[in-house]
Amino acid sequence: MHSEHQIFVQAIHFKSKLKLTFFSKEDGVPLVRTCAPMDFGPSRRAKDTSNRYHFWDYDSDTKSHTLSLLPEQVIQIKATEDSFNPVEFIIWDTKKSPWFLPRDWGTFS
Repeated sequence: MHSEHQIFVQAIHFKSKLKLTFFSKEDGVPLVRTCAPMDFGPSRRAKDTSNRYHFWDYDSDTKSHTLSLLPEQVIQIKATEDSFNPVEFIIWDTKKSPWFLPRDWGTFS
């Protein structure tokens, strides 16, 4: 877990956007993004079952806005005053693919 893990968890509960600084393996440099925290746990798509931070990347320049990072890729997680609405990015059935971290997001919990 990253040293700022608690900021990530609190942002889930308060539905607060985060300012994320991370090392991009694709670009080879640190990047800063505005994100919504989604979950912390293994990726359902990766063979590697290590826990990861899953974000919705509002600044993504690609079609996919989901950002899944290993804790060692995360440089800094900062809280912001901005909020998000889970309806902005949840398009799957969270009953069939439940969250690893519990939360109260109404029908998206």
